Amino acid sequence: MKKSKIYKAIIALWAIFIIAIISFSLFIYSISINLNGWYGELPGLKSLENPKSDLSSVLYFADNVEMGKYYRYNRSQITFDELSPNVVNALIATEDIRFTEHSGIDLYGLGRVFFKSILMFDKSAGGGSTISQQLAKILFRTRSDLSNGSLNDIPVLGLVIAKMKEWLVAVKLERSYTKKEIIAMYLNTFEFGSNAFGIKTASQTFFNTTPDKLKIPEAAVLVGLCKNPNLYSPVYEPENSFQRRNTVMNQMRKYGYIDDAAYDSLSSKPIELDYDVKNHNDGLGTYFRGEVLWDLLAWTKANGYDLYEDGLRIYTTIDSRMQKYAEEAVEEHMKYQQELFDEHWKGKAPWRDESGREIKNFVENEARRTDAYKYWKKEFGDDEEKIFEKLREPKPMKVFSWEGEKDTVLSTMDSIRYFKQFLHAGFMAMNPNNGHIKAWVGGINYKYFKYDHVKQGRRQPGSTFKPLVYAAAIDNGYSPCYQIEDVPVTFEVPGDPPTWTPSNSSGKFTGDTMTLRQAMARSLNSGTAYVMSKIGPQTVVDYAKRLGVESPLAAVPSLCLGTSDVSIYELIGAYSTFVNEGFYTKPFYIERIEDKNGKVLKQFVPKTGEALSSETAYAMLHMLKGSTEISGGTALGLDRELREDNEIGAKTGTTQNYSDGWFVGVTKDLAAGAWVGGDERSIHFRNIGLGQGARMAMPIWEKFMKKVYADEELAVSKGEFKKPSNLSIELDCEKYMMQQNNVTDSTEQIQQLDVDGIQ
Repeated sequence: MKKSKIYKAIIALWAIFIIAIISFSLFIYSISINLNGWYGELPGLKSLENPKSDLSSVLYFADNVEMGKYYRYNRSQITFDELSPNVVNALIATEDIRFTEHSGIDLYGLGRVFFKSILMFDKSAGGGSTISQQLAKILFRTRSDLSNGSLNDIPVLGLVIAKMKEWLVAVKLERSYTKKEIIAMYLNTFEFGSNAFGIKTASQTFFNTTPDKLKIPEAAVLVGLCKNPNLYSPVYEPENSFQRRNTVMNQMRKYGYIDDAAYDSLSSKPIELDYDVKNHNDGLGTYFRGEVLWDLLAWTKANGYDLYEDGLRIYTTIDSRMQKYAEEAVEEHMKYQQELFDEHWKGKAPWRDESGREIKNFVENEARRTDAYKYWKKEFGDDEEKIFEKLREPKPMKVFSWEGEKDTVLSTMDSIRYFKQFLHAGFMAMNPNNGHIKAWVGGINYKYFKYDHVKQGRRQPGSTFKPLVYAAAIDNGYSPCYQIEDVPVTFEVPGDPPTWTPSNSSGKFTGDTMTLRQAMARSLNSGTAYVMSKIGPQTVVDYAKRLGVESPLAAVPSLCLGTSDVSIYELIGAYSTFVNEGFYTKPFYIERIEDKNGKVLKQFVPKTGEALSSETAYAMLHMLKGSTEISGGTALGLDRELREDNEIGAKTGTTQNYSDGWFVGVTKDLAAGAWVGGDERSIHFRNIGLGQGARMAMPIWEKFMKKVYADEELAVSKGEFKKPSNLSIELDCEKYMMQQNNVTDSTEQIQQLDVDGIQ
């Protein structure tokens, strides 16, 4: 009788077991097919073959150095072969010791967890998830994106469904990928904290190294983060991280990846971080990265890509070495320039009207444009007294200084006063022969001053616009040797007064006779005005457009003095035309875009077209060389070392009240230029000794060119400009004058013969 009862009990248990297995199988099957939409979809075969992983798009310099990234999550991919064995061993020892033995689900591990946590109430038992299951959870977001069934909101049941999905996806992953690929995918997708997504970024962020060079303690720290990136952060929770690192190394010892001696030695050492969180304010080319972003967003949108997720590789024309030299040149000069400016205005506000008086309510008006003002306006409406009361309250903040970032306490009003007193700069260099931009510095500090002064910023170019006026004249038959007089030139203009007579910067007219080349070298306004009176404002506008100036230009006489705003980007492009034998090439900065696998998606070609004859272009180079060759030239103080065995064309520019200082210089290999000025036109030096382009901007060009020429690895050398094979424009002014005299004599003889014949 007892045996009969035992047999019945066994049969009942087997029946329950079989029913449970069948029920569980049906439950799993119903989840896999998302029965009645109860459980939410699972990733299909295509999703498994191409799992979604947000990848940073990487921007490269022309010399293949990484410039920066565009990302929602700072992630870069690597292959298994790029991993240090220390990382792989630490991961397997800690997270999934039977990783190579199971097919996605570790039944032994699950049994251990069930026995320890359920029957023995041991909280240290762990979760029993395999690396494949963890990858499924991260990669396909089984507890968020795929948890959209009608039963998922039921607390306990929803968690069970999510766990079952992880099992199913893990098995599919194991069937679709090798073990090595799964480990690489897991480490590529895990968020390690500090905005580091993936092992490559984490290695760089925490230890300034690459995944293949991670030492055992470093690998243990990073694998320790896989348990909880916040709780075990080596930056914010160093003690927890230390303990967790040693736990990981102890697991490695337990399973034979390191011996006792190694563990004893390494576990006593502190964590040695080399911590640096990368962001868009760091590194070279910050202004360029910010500006080129808009082009990349437009291209990716038009071509069906996501710049922030698709892992694109963008190769630019910028050279990392030249960019470094350009940023150094700007920093070195602007630090000195700011010292002069601060001393010049010591104890006084630099914002002045045209009469030199301090502009009333300048700071208040600037404050009204701030986010802080807008915030308090929502609170207090039109009650400006209360708004400004808040804006005058001191608060802790960081500020930019040329000695480094400083912690201080300032009110919003005080911070406006502080930041508005800085001088700003822009610099660009390009290869004039192919249009490739080689260096781009949009300002003095991208973190604090986001405005780009290369392409975004437009200011009056002053005398740096004059070569465009002379180019139009020479292309229409005038010679660099054409003689004019330094006398007033008057234009009829609408308004009161009805005429306009530009004066020279000295305020005087000498009456001297000189060539066009001499007039441009000395930057005499009378010379440019004379040319403008002969060819007309519209002709100048037309030629400026041919030379790449896209900014609006007013076809008025004053245009000859550079009164219409342009950008450095446009101006350098125009000057490059003179070196490039009359062919304008639009400044060019993206060479190609590749996908994450290196397939070329787009190869870009610069836009180019003939703007001037090759003879006119060379004649303009001859004109520009006058600045360094003619006594009284505006760039006469150009560094002797740069001029030795080298042809340089140059032009300075200084606008009214010294608001803008410009310098553009061209050589056979590079066209480059700088602008320096205040954030507002009302902020400037008060005299030409400090405020002229030769003092404010030219030193940046000089410092940059010296550094470039000193780098023998760069394909930039001194030398002569390329001369057209057939040059009909006479550049020797003595010969030109003899030719002109012969023509005059012949004309007079013919006229005399005509008179004699009549008589």
